[in-house]
Amino acid sequence: MFRALTLAAAALIATPAMASAFERISDRAEFMDTVGGKDLRIALYGLTLNVKEDGSIAGRAAGWDIVGSWSWDNGYFCRDMDWSGYPIEYNCQLVEVDGDRIRFTVDQGAGDDAVLRIR
Repeated sequence: MFRALTLAAAALIATPAMASAFERISDRAEFMDTVGGKDLRIALYGLTLNVKEDGSIAGRAAGWDIVGSWSWDNGYFCRDMDWSGYPIEYNCQLVEVDGDRIRFTVDQGAGDDAVLRIR
C-alpha cells in the first residue's frame, strides 16, 4: 500500500496502454495555460497537486502533504518532490493533454505514466 501511494504521489502510476487523443505539451507557456490555477487529481489515491507559476508544487496524497519544485527543460516537465518526508527523485517527464486529462510519462516518455484529472 505504501509503495502504491508513493508512486501515486510521484505521478508514476502505471496505466494500461490505451488508444487516445493525447497531444504533447512542448513548452512551459502551454503547460501553464493548461494547469495554472487548477488542481491535478487522482481521486482513488486522494491525490491533489498544484503546479504553480513560481516553480513550486504543493498538494496532498493519502492525507499527507506534498511539496516540491519544477522547471521546464528541453520540452519536458522536470520535478523534484517530497511526500511528507519521503523524497521523490528528480525526474523529467513527457506531458500530454486530452481535454480534462493530463498524462505525465516519466523518464522523458520512456517509463510509467500517470493520468490526472484537471479540475
